[in-house]
Amino acid sequence: MQPPPPPTTVIVQTAVLGSQPCNMQCPSCHASIQTRVEYESTTKTHLFALLLCLICCPCGLIPYCTDSCKSAHHYCPSCGTFLGAYNE
Repeated sequence: MQPPPPPTTVIVQTAVLGSQPCNMQCPSCHASIQTRVEYESTTKTHLFALLLCLICCPCGLIPYCTDSCKSAHHYCPSCGTFLGAYNE
């Protein structure tokens, strides 16, 4: 009778995603990367634009021009895997 194989240790590395690209290891392709960030408008962006438009009409476009009012979606530049999103 053979002894059972030793247990396997799995280390899960997590990265704190923010509004800017971050360095991490891709869980899909295991490459050491700096994330590619795409900013997308959210409901919060549209609400800020509406509020600013009611106050001063030309200012309603400001939320669409600033990344801080948008959601940051992180992707792996090597394999294109979606890694997570950051919403303020």
